[in-house]
Amino acid sequence: MQAAIEAYLEHLKGARDASSHTLRNYRVDLAQFLAYLGERPGGRPDPDPATVDELAVRGFLARLHGKRLARSSMARKLAALRSFFRFLCRQGVLSANPAELVHAPRLPVRTTPHLSVDEAFQLLAAPAARPTGAAARPRKNSEALARRDRAILELFYASGLRIGELTGLCVDHVDFQQGLVRVRGKGRKERIVPVGRAALAALIGYQEVRGSLQRPGDGAQPAPLFLNARGGRLGPRGVSQIVLRHLIASGLGKKITTHGLRHSFATHLLDAGADLRIIQELLGHARLSTTQRYTHVGLDKVMEIYDRAHPRARTRARRPTGEAGRV
Repeated sequence: MQAAIEAYLEHLKGARDASSHTLRNYRVDLAQFLAYLGERPGGRPDPDPATVDELAVRGFLARLHGKRLARSSMARKLAALRSFFRFLCRQGVLSANPAELVHAPRLPVRTTPHLSVDEAFQLLAAPAARPTGAAARPRKNSEALARRDRAILELFYASGLRIGELTGLCVDHVDFQQGLVRVRGKGRKERIVPVGRAALAALIGYQEVRGSLQRPGDGAQPAPLFLNARGGRLGPRGVSQIVLRHLIASGLGKKITTHGLRHSFATHLLDAGADLRIIQELLGHARLSTTQRYTHVGLDKVMEIYDRAHPRARTRARRPTGEAGRV
């Protein structure tokens, strides 16, 4: 089974272009399941995948539950097993997926913190504010870094990118004439995302000074769009720190991650009347159900849209008063 796991992880890395984070998690999850199989009465350290049945999967989840593992972690591990055995079925190693009929634990409904429109504008204005205290000390390339930070925040809010998608951008991925960004999302899927005028202006402003951050003689191609203070590609941790720093500077008093900015993007579009299918395309979601979890619209807004859009709701609203009592 160990060889099958390695083949599956290679498949994820090569054919599915899975991130290092996903590969690391799946490797841990499958290793834990393999260890569980070896610890069972009569179990073997490296069993044949064909000997694994539904009861083994259920027993593994029962052990995780006994260890008080979070439901979300249990659901992820079950998803890893389902995907692994599905791969073995496609390869002809198995005839049926032993994890397919095992139900995942019911997850509590969680809402990711997001910003209102006014709060988003307040955050976007933070990089332009004059710093105070220790942050007010002159810093090399401070103007370039400030423009970079503003471009990052504006692009997050204008496009709803994942943090890995933003840090993976190169200069030639941005069409400054058309105001478009070519994004490489999960599973090597590419999509074209429009960029608003404010974000495009911020990107152009950053491009004017980006050369001052670049290392001398570094003509690496493709050229990363966002650079750190040392001239290398800015990574996810650096971007998260930038967002946190400006969130504190904005005085909002809210804990918002880059994922929260993605939720804010989707919610504000839907709240303004954008079609959910269009938002799905912009976010790069394979399923509409995923997009629905990214939107936070109040009941009042839902009723307003319903009354405005549903044919019977419109008919009721236009009914003459004289017909109210007619039978």
